[in-house]
Amino acid sequence: MAARGQGFVAELKGAVTPRAALLVIGVLLLQLGFIVSYVGALHQPAPHKLSIAVVAPPQVTPKLVQALESVPDEAVKPVTAPDAETATQQIRDQKIYAALVVNPTGTEDTLLVGGARGSSAAKAAETVTTALDKAQGRTVKVEDVVPLAKGDTNGLSAFYLVIGWCVGGYLVASILGISAGSKPANVHRLLIRLGVLALYSVGAGLGGTIIAGPVLDALPGSILALTGIGALVVFTVGAFTMALQCLFDVIGIGIAVLVFVVLGNPSAGGVYPAPMMPPFWRAIGSLIPNGAGTSATKSIAYFDSTNLAAPIVVLVVWALIGIGVAYLAVLRGPRSGGRELVAEPAES
Repeated sequence: MAARGQGFVAELKGAVTPRAALLVIGVLLLQLGFIVSYVGALHQPAPHKLSIAVVAPPQVTPKLVQALESVPDEAVKPVTAPDAETATQQIRDQKIYAALVVNPTGTEDTLLVGGARGSSAAKAAETVTTALDKAQGRTVKVEDVVPLAKGDTNGLSAFYLVIGWCVGGYLVASILGISAGSKPANVHRLLIRLGVLALYSVGAGLGGTIIAGPVLDALPGSILALTGIGALVVFTVGAFTMALQCLFDVIGIGIAVLVFVVLGNPSAGGVYPAPMMPPFWRAIGSLIPNGAGTSATKSIAYFDSTNLAAPIVVLVVWALIGIGVAYLAVLRGPRSGGRELVAEPAES
């Protein structure tokens, strides 16, 4: 019996090496992290400092602002606007999420919303203002000043398009690493990989834009601009994944999944916009390529490319960090225990 037990242990060690066991444990942790992140970020949306402008006569405005400020849990961030036209433009410029326009000659007010920025935020604004007006014997009608495209019923097309771009970015970087060594043998080979990634990124950006736009009619907006954002998202994610592989070999792929899937996707503002998410996810969303890409894509598709600078800066910074880290890692030479393909010297 003892010999049989020892034989099983020997077979187990041969079948599952310590390194493989650690990788399996790492995969389990990633899987659990995936569940925690998605369920934690998306299971119970509630507004936090949702910006709603008040358009009302001067004698009424302070009372309405105070009423909105008194909504529990800092759900609303009230501001004022001089007229409905200004409030509408502020919604289109992504400065506010909604505006309550009070009718001084009647009992029915108007809530202006930008549905393309997030239907859940628009619904939350409607719930808050309806309760407020009901307490005063008034009613609210909703007017969507930035409606979703006909083929983008739930407003998720931009989010899923960016997810596709991100997946392509870290997969192509992973394939290049697996097929030819996690760390390029020299700077020239790194530049070649980055060049391949750049060409792939342009193709992926254009392909995704054509599918989401002309083919499926799911997303409006400039094909050229969306292609540019798509190419930048793919290249950014790919370059950063390359850097992680240069530093951590195959484990770098797992770290890329952690960053771009476990952290990046639920915080990207696709399912719920930032004011509807828990504090942690609200804080990191715009700082990760997924969220930056989603914001930029929505801006191009629905908001006349307003507020594009911040997400583009985020994407460029991540790309530069990826390139810089990979370059420094290659300059340091082979990592102990790492796998690297180097050309064999020709036989004489």
